[in-house]
Amino acid sequence: MRMYRSAAVAAASFLLMAGAGIAAPAAYAGTPGGTHANDRNSDFNGDGYEDVLIGAPGGTVSGKKGAGYVTVQYGASTGIGTRRAAVVSQSTTGVPGGAETGDGFGRALATGDLDADGYDDAIVGIPGEDIGTVSDAGGITVLWGSSRGLVGANSDWLEAAEPGAGAKFGSALAAARFSPDTPGDELAVLGRDDLELYAYDTAPQPKSAPLERTARNRLAGAAERRIQPGSLTTGDYDDNGLADLIVSGVTVGDEPGHGWSSFFSGQTQGLVYERELRGGPVAASGDIDNDGYDDLVTGEPHSPDDGGESVTGGLVGVYYGSPDGPLGVDGADSPPQWWTQNTPGVPGTAERGDGWGTDLSVADTDGDGYADVAISASGEDIGTVADAGAVWVLRGTAGGLTATGAKSWDQNSAHVPGTAEKGDRWGGQVRLTDPNRDGRFGLLASAPGENTGDGVVWVLSAGSAGVTATGSWTYGGGSLRAPSLDAAYGATIDE
Repeated sequence: MRMYRSAAVAAASFLLMAGAGIAAPAAYAGTPGGTHANDRNSDFNGDGYEDVLIGAPGGTVSGKKGAGYVTVQYGASTGIGTRRAAVVSQSTTGVPGGAETGDGFGRALATGDLDADGYDDAIVGIPGEDIGTVSDAGGITVLWGSSRGLVGANSDWLEAAEPGAGAKFGSALAAARFSPDTPGDELAVLGRDDLELYAYDTAPQPKSAPLERTARNRLAGAAERRIQPGSLTTGDYDDNGLADLIVSGVTVGDEPGHGWSSFFSGQTQGLVYERELRGGPVAASGDIDNDGYDDLVTGEPHSPDDGGESVTGGLVGVYYGSPDGPLGVDGADSPPQWWTQNTPGVPGTAERGDGWGTDLSVADTDGDGYADVAISASGEDIGTVADAGAVWVLRGTAGGLTATGAKSWDQNSAHVPGTAEKGDRWGGQVRLTDPNRDGRFGLLASAPGENTGDGVVWVLSAGSAGVTATGSWTYGGGSLRAPSLDAAYGATIDE
């Protein structure tokens, strides 16, 4: 039997606020020890090809509206399609629980090899799950990878030690190797009130508690800002072979709405709180300058001015990795390198409500060894069409991120299927993925509200010049033989 032991109940409660809203995470995961972006994948069947995991938390399952489901598309030499795919929900045989109205199965996703068997596993957050009579306590299902891929059989269930009403346990997830103490990846789970860390034990016993002890020692000194959490992200920013954890959110209180993140470094004794970083609540990681250190990219789609109004159209920040972890432009305690649509060379113009930085993904789109950054702005107006949405890709170089050669697309771009329409919010989620293993990561861009809430995903492939719209195509839940009506398909795409 697979068992999980909590290493730190409420270990990071200093960071969180009651009633926090959790955005779809930009989480990273991978095989044990694979802490760098170029080591990670979502290979559920162990064939060496990256698979794609997508959530449809609004999907109707067994007649229950909003019960939710996830789909997995298996990579191959030809990439992904709609045939080599599976649909999993709480009505799938072997998956714990049952489909219920409003569960939101798939509202959060992560992948990692939790049991160190060589197959990546899928971790599915169900923040709307009721536990007994406790409403919206939240829960998690672990779908174990195998030679057959993801199947419902033997799936495991995880819930908070003390489920609380509205706690929404499993609202954000991340899995990675944070310490050498466990054979597999560890699982970080965010709920309304706390952050918890779990590890797989072959022989059930309490995991050693350096994380718990370290976090407690930081409680008094770490509460410099009150942060409403938004996402969990991992990367090896100090290149020590262990993953680090980023908890991103926005401030609350006297100066609300500003993006901030907390950086925990992976060490031999476990995760250690290091410092706060300006930027969030969206985050992603990858080696932009190919120096061996993962870099951290943050998104603040609704950056407020002193009066609390969004006037910039969104901010994206870049911290570059180093032996001391992610560094700003002037060192450890300085802001990141900021990017907006008004940065020279970036297509478009920053306007209020654009939401630039709605979602992020970092990977090498042209095979040159430097990770590029995909940035979405789901509130971007296309001409006079409000909130149609758009996506950009900025290139990585030895000197870091550059606007030279930057590209952008929307639904009115040549070769992109569809037409820009009011409220489409194209780019609600973006992911760079390499399911055909050619070393060039193409783009997935979703519009969960497309077709009055059904949700659609666009596939833009990549060639020697990076992402291209030529040959792009679309699909939704119905394309994979799943319920499509109001499914919000693509509301989450695992990174």
